[in-house]
Amino acid sequence: MDKEERAFYEKLEGKGVSRRDFMKFCTFLTATMGLSSSFIPKVAEVFAAPAQRTPVIWLHFGECTGCTEAAIRAMYPWIDQLVLEVLDVEYQETIMAAAGHQAEEQLHNAVEKYKGKFICVVEGAIATKFNGGYGKVAGKTFLQTAKEVCSKAAGVICIGQCSSYGNIQAAKPNPGGYKGVGAALGIKTVNIAGCPPNPINFVGTIVNYLLLGKLPALDDIGRPLFAYGQTIHDNCPRRGHFESGEFVEVFGSKEAAEGYCLFKVGCRGPETYNNCSIVKFNGGTSWPVQAGHPCIGCSQPDFWDKFTPFYQEL
Repeated sequence: MDKEERAFYEKLEGKGVSRRDFMKFCTFLTATMGLSSSFIPKVAEVFAAPAQRTPVIWLHFGECTGCTEAAIRAMYPWIDQLVLEVLDVEYQETIMAAAGHQAEEQLHNAVEKYKGKFICVVEGAIATKFNGGYGKVAGKTFLQTAKEVCSKAAGVICIGQCSSYGNIQAAKPNPGGYKGVGAALGIKTVNIAGCPPNPINFVGTIVNYLLLGKLPALDDIGRPLFAYGQTIHDNCPRRGHFESGEFVEVFGSKEAAEGYCLFKVGCRGPETYNNCSIVKFNGGTSWPVQAGHPCIGCSQPDFWDKFTPFYQEL
């Protein structure tokens, strides 16, 4: 173990995280990414002894900042370890100290300094009507900024449903012509879909890039296959009580009744691709269906228009 790696583990211990806990997380992350167990030590090295810190420029457009909040409040890895020790975040409005002209200068300088080398993370949809007039930052429309920055990035990762597919901003009647980044700019993006997405899927995408030197394999709408390759229903623990859209009648205990599939109350799990039922949220504590709430399909394009009204069987 070299000096840098030893310092990393000492810092973890200072936060109450043992090396054993860290390796359990790396095992979980490796499995989530669909890699064999032989990659666990290599995934650990990405955090413990990164070869170099990859520059990241994180843009905010039409959004609620919920995706950033989900990421920075993840149970583990804490954002300071992911951001400060693995990534070199040059611009991120929510967590940076700079503001106003100073922040804009930092954005411009970072884009030019790391041209063709940085990862651009985008949170939020882009207005396209009226020359993008429905959304501006620092006197520039979202559309202008996106064109200037994304075109110079090594890759573009859309975190959340808004930047991936437009989300509620793009729902009818959509007067601002809001679209996801890929559709607005006509470029290929990696879409970490969901409202908000699970932070582990974002972390897995970043680690895939750092570990293998490339972004993960995607489905036909740009989502990483390791996270969006199966439907919610495919891995839902309630599916044992689901046969051809009908409840299997189970009597005898409250526990059995609570296991019923939620399809009849509008669950979109059979049509929604995501890994919520496997990785869960809040450190693996729970997820909506486990808590008794039907899936609303938030990682599917146009779900506000296609799946509403919620709580009704399609």
